[in-house]
Amino acid sequence: MSNPTAPKLALADAIRALAMDAVQQANSGHPGAPMGMAEIAQALWTGNLRHNPKDPAWANRDRFVLSNGHGSMLIYALLHLTGYDLSIDELKNFRQLHSKTPGHPEVGITPGVETTTGPLGQGLGNAVGMALAEALLAAEFNKPGHTIVDHHTYAFTGDGCLMEGISHEVCSLAGTLKLSKLVVLYDDNGISIDGHVEHWFADDTAKRFEGYGWNVIRGVDGHDVAAVDAAIKAARSQSEKPTLVICRTVIGKGSPNMAGTHNVHGAPLGKDEIAATRAALGWSSEPFQIPQDVYDGWDGRKSGAAAQAEWQTAFDAYAAAFPAEAAEFMRRMKGDMPEGYNEQFKAFLASTLEKAETVATRKASQFAIAALAPVLPEMLGGSADLTGSNFTDWKGVAAVRAGDKGILFGRHINYGVREFGMAAIMNGVALHGGYLPFGGTFLTFSDYSRNAIRMAALMKQRVVHVFTHDSIGLGEDGPTHQSIEHAASLRLIPNLSLWRPCDTAETAVAWNAAVTRPTSIGMDVHDGGPTALLLSRQNLPFVPRDAATVDAIARGGYVLRDAEGARAVIIATGSEVAIALDAQAQLAKEGVAVRVVSMPSTDVFDRQDAAWKQSVLPKGLPRVAVEAGVTAFWHKYVGLEGAVVGIDRYGESAPAGALFKFFGLTADKVAETVKQVL
Repeated sequence: MSNPTAPKLALADAIRALAMDAVQQANSGHPGAPMGMAEIAQALWTGNLRHNPKDPAWANRDRFVLSNGHGSMLIYALLHLTGYDLSIDELKNFRQLHSKTPGHPEVGITPGVETTTGPLGQGLGNAVGMALAEALLAAEFNKPGHTIVDHHTYAFTGDGCLMEGISHEVCSLAGTLKLSKLVVLYDDNGISIDGHVEHWFADDTAKRFEGYGWNVIRGVDGHDVAAVDAAIKAARSQSEKPTLVICRTVIGKGSPNMAGTHNVHGAPLGKDEIAATRAALGWSSEPFQIPQDVYDGWDGRKSGAAAQAEWQTAFDAYAAAFPAEAAEFMRRMKGDMPEGYNEQFKAFLASTLEKAETVATRKASQFAIAALAPVLPEMLGGSADLTGSNFTDWKGVAAVRAGDKGILFGRHINYGVREFGMAAIMNGVALHGGYLPFGGTFLTFSDYSRNAIRMAALMKQRVVHVFTHDSIGLGEDGPTHQSIEHAASLRLIPNLSLWRPCDTAETAVAWNAAVTRPTSIGMDVHDGGPTALLLSRQNLPFVPRDAATVDAIARGGYVLRDAEGARAVIIATGSEVAIALDAQAQLAKEGVAVRVVSMPSTDVFDRQDAAWKQSVLPKGLPRVAVEAGVTAFWHKYVGLEGAVVGIDRYGESAPAGALFKFFGLTADKVAETVKQVL
């Protein structure tokens, strides 16, 4: 790595020039942060960040997160200048359709971008997750004399990120877990979109982070490369706490008339101001032209290749001494399933069918976790202070705790009452690679997590959300905790696969679908994403099935109980499947034959071929759907002529049995509704 303190070239000014030129050409964007953080970026990227532009997926690279993702031209300039596969033409196409330089950084689009950022604060949560994954992998795989996991996570953050409540959730936990390889560089410029933040953000940020248990380095001149470099090295020299480096900067630094104002935050400078800025900086190059000596000063390919080669030599020695561990490490970093997984899952499913237990699906989920965790050592569980309700732990699992010298251990995380933080941290863990994170809370509180769930879906990351207490079936806690609109609203999120199983068999299949979904690791983006499991608090009866019907569960929607000469179809999910079966039996006594379709995953069913869908839901048969939630969603399947038995108001506080009767979620009501559509 080059020496960032050498008084050689105006490296930082190259960032300023590219940022203001790209934003001007796009006629939109945020030049202020890149211009203000240019020296901070220089100090980190030319003297401290271990990365290889030729291999953005190198397992032991340092991770860099631009949490204030609106300043995306900062990372695009850095990636271009240091030698990643990001041409100057891509910078000219900033914010244009199908370019590699979208308005906010997107993982899988731009080589070298580690996570998709823009919703402020979430990148900080992702960074905590990455640092957590590094610490756990190091404890799991490193051996005496053989260190193969040893890297830092760096995050740039601004005032907006620290105003967002998620910053409290994730930074509090990071301090508790002593994630010492997490270094956050705070761009303390005092400006946000509305102006000077002192009028709405007067926190003593240093004391706040010290209260979290962080190492805080105050008063760093963010425009002094040597000072920032010294602060980063000081952060790396200790192994007890995460570090916040508070860098005082001027937003839009270099602009004679707009620097230090909110006007430079999110709009082009304009041609006249760009010309004045060039003159003030002494930058004579034309737009999008960088002098070769500046390119040479930034180039990270040689040092990156050398760093990776050094690591590869160490890894080869590790592999010779510990071949099984080395192979396992590489498997997990690639996101591959272990050999023999399918056979082991089939054995678990067969055992589940044999036991035929009547339990809550949250308990059935715990059975699945207990069976899969030994097979998938990458499974990393947790709960937002509801472990005893979500059942996300399993026998013998150790809780994740900070040990001596920052060494972590365990496979189950007590996230505390931090649903949003948990979801963002899980995204970071998945992005880092090596672990398959899952976490639990009540379904109603998915509202707290929602934007991070959306980000996981956007990034196609394999994370699993265990949402228990999925309906009015939770009973006496009342409408504040009873999910009504949540299943339908979560089903609207593209790439999020949602399962609402009716018994132990469907729950097992749902978990298998969740853990075998592909993920995006590095730049290798597949058609995958997160999964949400919606699970009951109350016991649900096991439904016997033949082998073909068991196989059909994986299709998301299937014929659970047919009837000769069926005149209608009842579609149900979760706890309402038992109601549908009872209604079918009741109608049979009256001479009305109906088919019962269980549809635990509507999105999986929707991806089936037309022939399968027609075989399950034949055209011409009237349909009735039943689910303990809002009804509008189900007209997609029953049509305007069909009917839905559900709930279009908030719940009540009462025992579950009384609530189902009160809201008409009964076999009698379903049977009556079937007769009405006939």
